[in-house]
Amino acid sequence: MKSYFFAFFALLMVISCKKETYQLSTDWILISKNIQFKENGDFLLLKSGKHQYKIPHSKLPYQKIMLLNASLVGYITELGAEEKIIGVSSPEYIFSDKIQKRIQENKIQNIGNEQKYNVEKIIAYQPDAIFTNYVASFENTYEVLKKNGIEIIFIDEYLEEKPLEKAKIIEVFGKLLGKEKEALEKYLEIEKNYNSYKNLAAKSTNKPQVLTNEIYGNQWFVAGGNSQIAHFIKDANAQYIFGDNSESKSTPKSFEEVFSRSENAEFWVNVGNHKNKKDLLQINPNYAKMKVYQKGDIYTISGREKGSANDYFESGVVRADLVLKDYIKIFHPEIFPKDSLLYMKKLN
Repeated sequence: MKSYFFAFFALLMVISCKKETYQLSTDWILISKNIQFKENGDFLLLKSGKHQYKIPHSKLPYQKIMLLNASLVGYITELGAEEKIIGVSSPEYIFSDKIQKRIQENKIQNIGNEQKYNVEKIIAYQPDAIFTNYVASFENTYEVLKKNGIEIIFIDEYLEEKPLEKAKIIEVFGKLLGKEKEALEKYLEIEKNYNSYKNLAAKSTNKPQVLTNEIYGNQWFVAGGNSQIAHFIKDANAQYIFGDNSESKSTPKSFEEVFSRSENAEFWVNVGNHKNKKDLLQINPNYAKMKVYQKGDIYTISGREKGSANDYFESGVVRADLVLKDYIKIFHPEIFPKDSLLYMKKLN
């Protein structure tokens, strides 16, 4: 095992080399309409939604980070930068075996959950930065952490509408963690695969109709026609029955409206975590009247689950190519006949 001295010396060398080879650019690098960054002298400027950051290069790359959302973990694992994580919230929702092992070894601390974060513990461990989705109800907590010199960077990846733009956020993490080369290579790989799979799907003459989500109470929250799932369905060469809806968020519909619109649907995707089709009837027995329930194919996103953790919401956030491939396998099984589903699972 390498000594701590050698590891520390090697780390200093990496940081030193990083500073020497830092590439400056005067143009904004656009990730999506929500996120962009650029170099400005001694600073890295980052815009993320309504939040703006001016980060001195002297503080980069970050060596100790904390994550308050499992949905951001995928970016770190794709970069192979798990060793930089010193704290996470709600570890039961994290799928990564490597991160779970580091939690067990006490190399990564449990810093609370979505109800309450352990502010004292966070301050005691002094992370270089915390990455999280912005939640207005935690504004007081954020202010306390900022007053104690802790940088909080809000990355609301769930707001991204286009799969490849959500994947491209990996370049932001690459910039901040000293993994620029790895981030660019990974994104280009994902982009190449995604476009290749999309082109294969486009060759199919069959374009099946697709229904999404399910009913809660007396309302069916269907995915918006400009949402990420709608883009996946379109790029997989299928027809989303509510694709004419311009919303990016889910929109409520009555059962009657969905029933009418889904008359010719062959596939029903992104239903909840159910074990079989009969379980769906416990949510709403009227599902049994639907043709897509009677004769169609129904899929959940529970293909990779361990306890409370679901990898669709972790690595699937970044690997848009693999998610698209799953949808293509569902809608056009002849394209990848030998490959099994990764994130999706068929209900029988």
